[in-house]
Amino acid sequence: MAKLNTAPLSGMRDFLPQDVLRRNYVIQVIERVYQSYGFEPLETPAMERLSTLLGKYGEEGDKLIFRVLKRGEKLEQALRDHPTEDSISDAGLRYDLTVPLARIVAQYRNELPRVFKRYQIQPVYRADRPAKGRYREFYQCDVDIVGSRSQTVEAEVLAAGAQVLQELGFGPAHPFSIRLNHRGILRGLMEVAGVPPDLEDAALVAIDKLDKIGLDGVREELAQRGIAREAVAALLQTMANVPDTVEETLRWLEQILADSEAGRQGVAELSNVVAYAQHGPAADHLRVDPYLARGLSYYTGTIFEVEFAGFSSSGGGGGRYDNLIGMFSGQEIPACGFSLGLERIILLMEEQNMFPAHISGQPQVLVTQFDESTVGDSLALAQRLRAAGLRVDLYPDTDRYGKQFKYADDRHIRFALLLSPRELAEGVVAVKDLVTGDQVDVAEADLPAYLQEQLALVAA
Repeated sequence: MAKLNTAPLSGMRDFLPQDVLRRNYVIQVIERVYQSYGFEPLETPAMERLSTLLGKYGEEGDKLIFRVLKRGEKLEQALRDHPTEDSISDAGLRYDLTVPLARIVAQYRNELPRVFKRYQIQPVYRADRPAKGRYREFYQCDVDIVGSRSQTVEAEVLAAGAQVLQELGFGPAHPFSIRLNHRGILRGLMEVAGVPPDLEDAALVAIDKLDKIGLDGVREELAQRGIAREAVAALLQTMANVPDTVEETLRWLEQILADSEAGRQGVAELSNVVAYAQHGPAADHLRVDPYLARGLSYYTGTIFEVEFAGFSSSGGGGGRYDNLIGMFSGQEIPACGFSLGLERIILLMEEQNMFPAHISGQPQVLVTQFDESTVGDSLALAQRLRAAGLRVDLYPDTDRYGKQFKYADDRHIRFALLLSPRELAEGVVAVKDLVTGDQVDVAEADLPAYLQEQLALVAA
């Protein structure tokens, strides 16, 4: 009999207990910070209608949507009638959490507050080529504010994202930056470089690949997309002349985009975002990047992307998308959001040893077994400690103590509790610290308080 392949599909992963505990640790920090900013939770289905998804992510994004086949007679009919990728499908796995939010707002607009602040932490799916930190199923951690055009919205979502990263330990020792731009600035740069309006989107697709293919690759792709040699040269020249600081870059953009209405408006709005963000935790992490494009075609204003030192892929991003909800509702509703990539944050934290030694959710103590005569007493002890609020594992067998201690060590449990006939006769429990080797007898009535005290000392 052939052996089944038990590995997960390429780009998918299994999460073992330690993985889940670490993910929960990060998610709990994210949720706590998001809630502190007044955001409320939302969940949407993993599958959406294909018509909901297509046309929202640009030409590159549409290629990465996992399509779901029609079923039954509808599929049979589609297969008979010149089948195409789109004709045999009617649904797709969600590509991000923003388009589902837009659908939700259109569907439930009268039931939601005028300014709707939501956070959403769920998996999304992309038919991408797997790589380090890039998967086909991964979690996004989004915050969005719907219903206001004020640039304080951008400042708030930037602050929330920055505070999450800071509370996870990113900062001076583990630096990150948030790159900012504005779609109006990009349009203005296209305009002053001489890129025709009908080729602006094509040029933006090429520029968005700068981090992946470099300047020479961008030059080649711009030419392949029909951009004139003079326009390509002008674009690349300005890309090479971007100043270093936020203030210098904004002044430089004001000068070179003075003759572009879209460019002037973009600089003005981005300057407001920068000014408002100075009053929050994102202030010291901002960097203006005039050629940050972000490939998603629904962005209309400020855009941003998280960058970690020494890590080539984005750790998150977002921006303003004032027209997206209107595709579903028929009326223009402004919105802006920020998304953190859970997988890449966890990968960085693991590589840089940023997780606590003991994560909440792991067992704190192990109740050992002596022999068959003490099994009932060990079971009862475990239950009393659980009722006192401790996380208690009970070793199932009456193996020798050395084997039980090895099990505790494998599970990162520091304290083992011994309950033999001697301890039962004296009304005590022996507590063994498996790190120091120290062992003390503690009266059973005092045991919960003693263990809580020892656990607090270890955590300090």
